[in-house]
Amino acid sequence: MEMTLSPAQEELVAAASGLHEKLAAGYRERETARRIEPELRREIGALGLIGPELPSEYGGRDLPRLTSGLIVEQIARGDFNVGYLQVVGSLVGQILASNATAETAGKYVPRITSGAGIVGIGLSEPDAGSDAGNPRMTARKDGDSWVIDGVKSTSFATQSEATVLFARTDPEAGRGRGISAFVVDMDSPGVRIEPVEDAGTRAVERGLIHCDGVRVPASNLLGTEGAGFTQVMQGFDFSRALIGLQCLGTAEITVEETWDYVSHRQAFDQPLSKFQGVSFPLAEAETQLTAARLLCLRTLHLKDTGQNHTKEAAMCKWWAPKVAHDAITQCLLLHGQFGYRTDKPIEQRMRDVLGLQIGDGTAQIMKLIIARQSAGRQFAP
Repeated sequence: MEMTLSPAQEELVAAASGLHEKLAAGYRERETARRIEPELRREIGALGLIGPELPSEYGGRDLPRLTSGLIVEQIARGDFNVGYLQVVGSLVGQILASNATAETAGKYVPRITSGAGIVGIGLSEPDAGSDAGNPRMTARKDGDSWVIDGVKSTSFATQSEATVLFARTDPEAGRGRGISAFVVDMDSPGVRIEPVEDAGTRAVERGLIHCDGVRVPASNLLGTEGAGFTQVMQGFDFSRALIGLQCLGTAEITVEETWDYVSHRQAFDQPLSKFQGVSFPLAEAETQLTAARLLCLRTLHLKDTGQNHTKEAAMCKWWAPKVAHDAITQCLLLHGQFGYRTDKPIEQRMRDVLGLQIGDGTAQIMKLIIARQSAGRQFAP
């Protein structure tokens, strides 16, 4: 796997790294405010750090997708939630650039890459969860428009100017069929946003989008009618590797901070790091984080080279968040009472990373994908 970066890639990764201190300083405040400052979003966009793999005609840089993974990792070292801005930007930007009309893509994607706006994505529903192939949200044709009814759960619910929603357009079709995707402006009549109180990831404020007779133009249909689920869902193989690196970046900085802490904290007349019960768990965390990182980078490499990567992406999504959460939890314990305090970022990181063991595909769903890719659907659960 070739990992040599071009000068353009190195420049963007360095720019992301240069934001560490600034992002870390506002990590707690963004949780309290339950939002990412629009001015910060625009600053990050101006640096070219949102969707650099997207076409230049839409404000991207035409760079390999590996670039986004490395950027997300660096951003998440400073602020886990700001890292999710890059994940959603790349995922939704790719969906729109690949499936929307040129006019629709031109309306939304440049705003994503510039940081001027957020376009979210609503796939899960409060009564369906992982059963994304059987949505209760419906869309029916009415003249030259579609009328949408139903509820979706989504991140950036209160901060998005538009959201990609999946709705059933053929009530007679079976599971995973007859589903279409639409981009819907959040200021449309009939849209109501209900914020949700979560344990973590509060800066991206998950919420419920209620659609009551929401009318959208036919041009806002993404891809082919009735095939949105299969066409658009392909983008999730890409975002799962990004999510893995988002979680790992946060865990990596936590492990580095903990090595420093245990090397200077004294107990029984010597540094804590002298004790195997302290150093060995950190050595294990270093090993597991490195292995998970290589898996995520390899998955992005497969994507960039046009190779199948569905199985590897599922591995990234279930394993990297778990490894990251386990590492952060161990670091919190090694800090003792200081790690448990809210004036340090470790407990917030632990809560934030835990959320991505649930959102964007649970471990059970990811393992099901791996089993079906490995043994075939006829032999897998």
